[in-house]
Amino acid sequence: MPHADFVHLRVHSAFSLAEGALRVPQLVELCRDREMPAVAITDTGNLFGALEFSLAAAKAGIQPIVGCQLALAQDAEEGGNAFRSGNRVAAEDQIVLLAQSETGYGNLLRIISRSYVEMADDRHPVVSLDDLAGGTDGLIALTAGVAGLPGRLLAEGQSEAAEAAVLRLKEMFPGRLYMELQRHGLEIEDRLEPAFIDLAYAHDIPLLATNEAFFADEAMYEAHDALLCISQSAYLSQSERRRVTPEHRFKSAAEMRALFADLPEAIENTLVVARRCAFMPNEAPPMLPPFPTEGGRSEEQELTRAAEEGLEARLVAHVYTEEMDEAAREASATPYRNRLKFELETIVNMGYSGYFLIVSDFIKWSKINGVAVGPGRGSGAGSVVAWALTITDLDPLRFGLFFERFLNPERVSMPDFDIDFCQERRDEVIHYVKQKFGHDRVAQIITFGKLQARAVVRDVGRVLEMPYGQVDRIAKMVPNNPAIPMTLQEAIDSEPQLQAMRDEDETVSHLLDVALKLEGLYRNSSTHAAGVVIGDRPLSDIIPLYRDPRSSTLTTQFSMKYVEAAGLVKFDFLGLKTLDVLQKAVEYLADRDIEIDLAALPLDDEKTFEMLARGDTTGVFQCESSGVRDVLRKLGPDRFEDIIAVVALYRPGPMDNIPSYISRKHGNEEVDYLHDDLEACLKETYGIPIYQEQ
Repeated sequence: MPHADFVHLRVHSAFSLAEGALRVPQLVELCRDREMPAVAITDTGNLFGALEFSLAAAKAGIQPIVGCQLALAQDAEEGGNAFRSGNRVAAEDQIVLLAQSETGYGNLLRIISRSYVEMADDRHPVVSLDDLAGGTDGLIALTAGVAGLPGRLLAEGQSEAAEAAVLRLKEMFPGRLYMELQRHGLEIEDRLEPAFIDLAYAHDIPLLATNEAFFADEAMYEAHDALLCISQSAYLSQSERRRVTPEHRFKSAAEMRALFADLPEAIENTLVVARRCAFMPNEAPPMLPPFPTEGGRSEEQELTRAAEEGLEARLVAHVYTEEMDEAAREASATPYRNRLKFELETIVNMGYSGYFLIVSDFIKWSKINGVAVGPGRGSGAGSVVAWALTITDLDPLRFGLFFERFLNPERVSMPDFDIDFCQERRDEVIHYVKQKFGHDRVAQIITFGKLQARAVVRDVGRVLEMPYGQVDRIAKMVPNNPAIPMTLQEAIDSEPQLQAMRDEDETVSHLLDVALKLEGLYRNSSTHAAGVVIGDRPLSDIIPLYRDPRSSTLTTQFSMKYVEAAGLVKFDFLGLKTLDVLQKAVEYLADRDIEIDLAALPLDDEKTFEMLARGDTTGVFQCESSGVRDVLRKLGPDRFEDIIAVVALYRPGPMDNIPSYISRKHGNEEVDYLHDDLEACLKETYGIPIYQEQ
């Protein structure tokens, strides 16, 4: 297959938040369509998309090159150590770094992580040349054209200082520095280019032609301009704001060849750089930190000991009764012990002993220190080992829960406990984990906010300076259903009034056209509600780290899916307000000498079922919505299994079975098991399969 004779080395993906408009799949598709053998992403100050991009490009047969455009303090003397300095500099230059090797990628991770972790709280991340010194091995540097340090000095008429800067960069990146030339039609580019070329020839620095791409083609230019306005809280009509040109698009190789016809070497060198970059981040197997054990026991031995002791304590507390003799106790314990043995063998063989020990450790710490912990949700509640280790408080055998739904050798995946902590003290648990495993080895997970259908309509309407009332009416025509989000195109297709407004009003048509192009792009980052990763080494050796300047919370730069792909194991620390309410209730009752043990509350209390049947469920977890309250009133639950069924049924799809479940419970509809052999499995739910176990 023939390849294009040019490689883009300056691309801003959608991970250049509210700046880049090239989604990763779109970027890969552009390269395939134009037969480009390789491509680099150089997002602004981050590596958010590095792994997603690498995996997607490699899968499509395109060589991924991971890089970053960094803000460079203008002067080391002026800015001091930019990682630590709180002193402001008037502005920043740029420098572009590309990972040439595994060593270079590791250096890039550490540089970018430090720029966030140690940045001043009132600014964005910035580095100085002093900060880069000693950590440039395996990195190729581009001078960043007119936005770079030599470019800025030349523009200020400081030719000697510009030459000194080039020589310093050449010394820092021996044989790995390229003089970057760009032709976006800007006057300053034309003015400075001869000086760039002279410096390059004088000091034997290769020329490199790049085109800083923010969007795919000219048809996207106006929408991208609106995106820049959204990020700046500006209007399209404003003259004093950041702009790019229609030339900042993903040009074809032929366009770039024609643009630099007088400097073919600058085009050829894009292929040279691509060949020199021989590394891409890839997926890695799960890495768990070692769990400290006593007495020289291995993790497997420690897990077995703790689980067996924990099970005996659970049996005494929840299974044995005073009436049981020794034989009866042994008979009741046998199913639990057999199940425990089977689960332990599976967990040990799959290499997940440490995971269970880590989760058990921080949950035990929480309970000892009075931090309210939920009884357990999700498939993890099907594990007897988890019950024995007090990770969950539900007896899996009593409720017929299957361990295989949680962990299955035939469908290998990391175990994942859904763990709830009271919201007020959740951070204390995370702090304990950081102290135990190391502050540099624990981080929360980043998540990215997108321009969703309603929001993008409002944002575009604002930058177009349309009347608020008109924009508000249009936005409200987009159905708001968080469970099944509707895209803007789907809303237009399903709403005749919106179609009519678009057909009759050019302004509305323009608004929707721009909004459709921007919908789904990333606009900001935030912290995932639950996800925390714990590494077996400093996290910046594995992934890039991030910190919002308004917060001290350390997060990963990769989202949850790609954190796990990089080999880190996710633990859930969900803050649940309901647990705060329960904890406060217990404390207030204790003040009145009424002691309540929430774990020991009976599950057959008649007054509680009467309350549920009335629909008086404000404040009851997962039973507060008007829809669930209506179901409870019609159902009249009188057993705990009814509550479980309602929560499982009330979601898109299964909720179609709610009327039948209610009718069958009240005897108004015949229970049908489809086949006699299914009766034992479906009797609990009146013949309706509700749970995965069924």
